[in-house]
Amino acid sequence: MGARKRLKAEQRKEENKSIAFASLKNSPIAPRKMRLVADLVRGVEVNKALNILQHNPKEASKSLSTLLRSAIANWEVKNEDKSLEDEELIVKTIEVSQAGMLKRIQPRAQGRANRIRKRSNHVRIVVDGVKN
Repeated sequence: MGARKRLKAEQRKEENKSIAFASLKNSPIAPRKMRLVADLVRGVEVNKALNILQHNPKEASKSLSTLLRSAIANWEVKNEDKSLEDEELIVKTIEVSQAGMLKRIQPRAQGRANRIRKRSNHVRIVVDGVKN
């Protein structure tokens, strides 16, 4: 590896030290429904985000809450020298993308059939530490 490339890689690695992420693959909830809940916690401090998700009645909030806890745990492992009390973690980004689709048949009148598309999604959440 060349000198410039190595310096750039070290700089990128240093920048990403305060960032931790977690991802959820093939969640059986439609991406549109998941985005409604994800929009509530984007850019919010993590404890407040967990509180929002805990009191939200939607099914997507349960899986997002678990995913957010996983991202927080990943941040703790990555930054063992820092503590959660000293750092203010925020939900930097949440990306909800469409995953595979299960195609089913719904019988209709006169021998016809309609397609049922059971959508699923992938979610990626990034938490970032902001110093107080």
